[in-house]
Amino acid sequence: MMTETSYALTRPAHIDQSHLVVTDLGLVSGFYQSMLGLKVIEKTTSGEVLGVGGHPLLTLTTARDATVAPRTAAGLFHTAFLMPDRTELARWLRQAAHNNVVLDGASDHLVSEAIYLSDPEGNGIEIYADRPHEQWKFHQDGMVEMATRRLDLQALYDSAPSDRWDGMAEGTAIGHLHLQVGDIPQADAFYRDVLGLKLMARYPGASFFATGGYHHHLAANIWNSRGATARADNMTGLSDYRIRFNDKATLDAAVSRFDALEINSEKRDGGVFLKDPWGIGLTLSS
Repeated sequence: MMTETSYALTRPAHIDQSHLVVTDLGLVSGFYQSMLGLKVIEKTTSGEVLGVGGHPLLTLTTARDATVAPRTAAGLFHTAFLMPDRTELARWLRQAAHNNVVLDGASDHLVSEAIYLSDPEGNGIEIYADRPHEQWKFHQDGMVEMATRRLDLQALYDSAPSDRWDGMAEGTAIGHLHLQVGDIPQADAFYRDVLGLKLMARYPGASFFATGGYHHHLAANIWNSRGATARADNMTGLSDYRIRFNDKATLDAAVSRFDALEINSEKRDGGVFLKDPWGIGLTLSS
C-alpha cells in the first residue's frame, strides 16, 4: 500500500538522516531494531545504518576513543520519528506497552501527538504523528500555535488495530531533530539567519525552526545545556545530521549566505558540510 508522503517531507527542506556515536553498538542498535522497528540497511567497519523500507534514517557508529557526553553538553535533545499517521503511532504504542518499553512522557502539542523515551545510552527519542495541517492554527506573524498538554495514552492505545506489528511502517521518517545548544540568540543567528530556516515558535529557552510552514524541522533549547561550548570530536551522542532540500534554489541561497558570511563549509558526501556553533555537523544536500 502506498502511503501519502508526510507534510514535513514535502516542504522546501527537511531532515533526512541523523548520526549518533555510541559506546555499545550492539545494545543501542538492538534497541532501535526491536523497540522502534528500524531495520539494518548496511553494516560498516565502525557501525550500522538503520532505516525503514530501505531508506536510511539513523547511522550508529562507535569508536574506541569515544567519551561519554555529559548531560549538559550541546548535542541531541531528541530524534523525532514521524509516523505516517495516527494509526501507526497507536500501533507502535501498543507493541511498546506489550514489550515493557519505558516511556519518559507523552504530550499533545496541538499540531501533533508525541510519545517520549530514551535509548539505552540516554539519547532522547520522540515518536509522533502530526495532526492534519489544515487543523493547525497560525498567528498573524506566521508562527504556529503549539502547546504541551497531557496526551491520553490509554485512548491512543485503545485505537490501535490488534494485528501483528512488523516494525516501522513505510513512510516513517525523521520529522524533526531537537538539539541542546548553549545560547538561544546564537541558535537563532545560525539556524534562521545563516541556514535560512523560519522561526516558527518560541518557548522559554527554546526556538523552533522550519521551512515551508511546517511546525518545526529543527528545535534548539538550553534547558539542560545553557552556556555549553562546542562538542569534542569524539563525544557520544549526535555527531551530525543531513538536511535534504527538495528545492535547489533554497539550498543555493543557503550556500551563498555561507560565502557572504565567511562561514567555513566544504563539499562532502554529495552535499555541503559545515558545523553549527556547537560543533554539531550538518550536510545540506538536494
